[in-house]
Amino acid sequence: MSLTVPRPSEGDFASFYGTYVNAVGLEEDPVQLLKDQSDRLQKSLISMSDGVALYRYESGKWSIKDVVGHLTDAERIFSTRLLRVLRGDGTPQPGFDEGEYVDAGRFDERSVKNLVDEWSAVRAATICLAGSATVEDWEKKGVVNGSATTAGALLYILTGHALHHERVLVERYGLKIVD
Repeated sequence: MSLTVPRPSEGDFASFYGTYVNAVGLEEDPVQLLKDQSDRLQKSLISMSDGVALYRYESGKWSIKDVVGHLTDAERIFSTRLLRVLRGDGTPQPGFDEGEYVDAGRFDERSVKNLVDEWSAVRAATICLAGSATVEDWEKKGVVNGSATTAGALLYILTGHALHHERVLVERYGLKIVD
């Protein structure tokens, strides 16, 4: 299988994103993974009750609703970064405080269906954006969080970030994955 997006090298992203890049398997196509993950998470979360989705595995940790809201916020930010790099916008892009975003999002006040629908819509837009890029586009560079970053690395980071949180939902929250 040939990858639609070449795997980024270490110099293509800040080292603290390595966990997310490495979450994407060596033979996995990140564009296909975006699609598969979208289907998997929708099916796994949509039937969850709002009460169950308020579960926190430890005091001070996010609820399941918070995790889904965070996935949506992060996807928006990462995909906006990707768009800007793909379009040649050289403006340095800042980081963000995920905790402040979750606090401001008040996700526990929303229904699981609403949160999943929003995440699914944002993911669908990301899939369209990624599907529009050429092999050459993935080598384009921008500055994110003070580090040179390629468009391809941004896609791996975005995909790996969601994989990381999917694993947390399974391992710490007991989410059952529906294929």
